[in-house]
Amino acid sequence: MCGGNMCGGKKCNGSKLGWVLVMVGALNWGLVGAFQYNLVESLLGGWPTVLRVVYALVGLSAVMLLVGCRCKTCMAGHTESK
Repeated sequence: MCGGNMCGGKKCNGSKLGWVLVMVGALNWGLVGAFQYNLVESLLGGWPTVLRVVYALVGLSAVMLLVGCRCKTCMAGHTESK
């Protein structure tokens, strides 16, 4: 699986944002597991709707990264790296 420039190809802004959101989610779950501290909830707890949107975006980003982005930029970058 390619991420960022790990395969040498270009990625669209959506893929880059997806990787950032997945990393935020992973780090947040690491904090929850190690210290029982939810950073995202601490930052956005006053806005429950925004909190749910962030969690939904993290989940959608993970699905996008598993399936792969099919936009022209990502597909062109993927074929160049082979």
